[in-house]
Amino acid sequence: MNASQTKSRTGRLQSVVVVLCAMFLSMAWARPMPHYDLVIINGHIIDGTGSPWYSGDIGIRDGRVAAIGNLRAAPRTRTIDAKGKVVAPGFIDMLGQSELTILVEPRVPSKIYQGITTEITGEGGSAAPLNDTIIQADRATYDHYHVQPGWRTFKEYFAELEKQGIGINLASYVGATQVRRVVLGDDNVQPTPEQLQTMKQLVDQAMREGAVGVSTSLEYAPAPYAKTEELIALASEAAKYGGIYATHMRNESDSVLEAIDEAIRIGKEGGIPVEIWHIKVAGKENWGRMPEVVAKINAARASGVDVSANTYAYTAWFNSLSAFVPQWAHDGGDAKLIARLADPATRARIRKDMETPSKEWDNEWQEIPGPESVLIGVVQSPKLLSLQGKTLAEVAKIWGKDPMDALFDLLIEDKAFTSVAVFGMSEPDVALALQQPWVSIDNDSSGSSPDGILGQEHPHPRAYGTFPRILRKYVREEKGLTLEDAIRKFSALPAQRMRLTDRGVLKEGMWADIVIFDPATIHDVATFENPNQLSQGMDYVLVNGTPVIDGGKMTGARPGKVLRGTGYMAPM
Repeated sequence: MNASQTKSRTGRLQSVVVVLCAMFLSMAWARPMPHYDLVIINGHIIDGTGSPWYSGDIGIRDGRVAAIGNLRAAPRTRTIDAKGKVVAPGFIDMLGQSELTILVEPRVPSKIYQGITTEITGEGGSAAPLNDTIIQADRATYDHYHVQPGWRTFKEYFAELEKQGIGINLASYVGATQVRRVVLGDDNVQPTPEQLQTMKQLVDQAMREGAVGVSTSLEYAPAPYAKTEELIALASEAAKYGGIYATHMRNESDSVLEAIDEAIRIGKEGGIPVEIWHIKVAGKENWGRMPEVVAKINAARASGVDVSANTYAYTAWFNSLSAFVPQWAHDGGDAKLIARLADPATRARIRKDMETPSKEWDNEWQEIPGPESVLIGVVQSPKLLSLQGKTLAEVAKIWGKDPMDALFDLLIEDKAFTSVAVFGMSEPDVALALQQPWVSIDNDSSGSSPDGILGQEHPHPRAYGTFPRILRKYVREEKGLTLEDAIRKFSALPAQRMRLTDRGVLKEGMWADIVIFDPATIHDVATFENPNQLSQGMDYVLVNGTPVIDGGKMTGARPGKVLRGTGYMAPM
């Protein structure tokens, strides 16, 4: 081939290349851009990891984050302009208590107006397993909420939630107290080897049906009757399925360090991670001891123990008024407790125990400054509704009784149902706990609503205000946390702990649980005097890509999912 022929052939090849390139470019230009159900534009993205905010658009398709970047030209069904607002992962409530109230008001407005998109529940007691004996013993609670429990197992309970639809995602532990009650009832007895085996089988079944771990609430009878070895056995069963051991510890006051030691021992011997619920140092004699608690947990973590905690960051807790009564008096359940309070001799013994400082049980009477520190919350008896929102000191004055007698008679009158807020912590201790890098956030209250049955209650204001209050008080006003770290505590940290590998961070492929708010204005409204007030400032809350708060208003949508643990075995 001569030079002329070579040049001609090269020219033809170049022409072919140009034509092919033009064809490929034409095909690329003609290829349709991906379509999104929703695109969020102009927001400051705080992705949950603790990293500083960055700019970008978020495209959502089929309930998931499909893309993050410059999506201005992308076709979409809807656009949300988040200019000047934070776009962050939905908040995860590490202890929510909504297993019954979500059946009453499945939209859970008190939660979604805080930005909560996922709740973990099941504190010692849990929705399942159930039997007829427990249902009868707890009839007052079911009647209070007008709930008829038609389930017995987690499989059936979760199916009930999915049938009715729920406004947020929900996961649950199986309660060690729950399986104890199924097998042993409410009595102060120890299980035989055969009974313990049955309890372990119940934990095994719950884990296979989707429970995320096993939990204890060791202050409240009959839970204190369980010895550490029993709890290790149940925790070991949950560990086989990748579960977590979560605990309201046996003591949060004088013996708090010993209680942490027990939790760590259960974690070590059970081969299971440990989550300490609503970490605190309770009681006026213990104020200032949070540095000791932090040091103990830091030492455990340094030695290789997987232990973390959460907090609701208020100085008052909320529990049953009956928790003031020593544990032996609860033997056999509420009916026997009431009978003991009505018997003069036994009542005198209960009084003496409450008046005597002790490290053997969590004596709340010794922890409070006085009866003015106990605020009556939720009652069952209509005759007692006027007492909601009053202190025990005020009730005693109204009734013309000694405060302790007023406490006893209130329990008798309300069949041991009454819940109370107890002011027993110090603000510096609360703030120090919140700042720890291994501490996430729990609401420790059931989902509520200002309307209907739930609106007649007088809950702790944390039920409506926990997460926005932290953003207002500890981030914006006191600057004890950065906004990015607060969001991390609300999202990525709890998702990591709960093995929620497809939630808690804003990145492609994750479920689109998303909140949009102005960090300069978001705030809590609920107070101890008037708790049934929704938080303000959440402009949008998306659960699995669907708005449940849209333009600051509740949509009524129920896009939540039941989140099952790693041991879940789906039916074949």
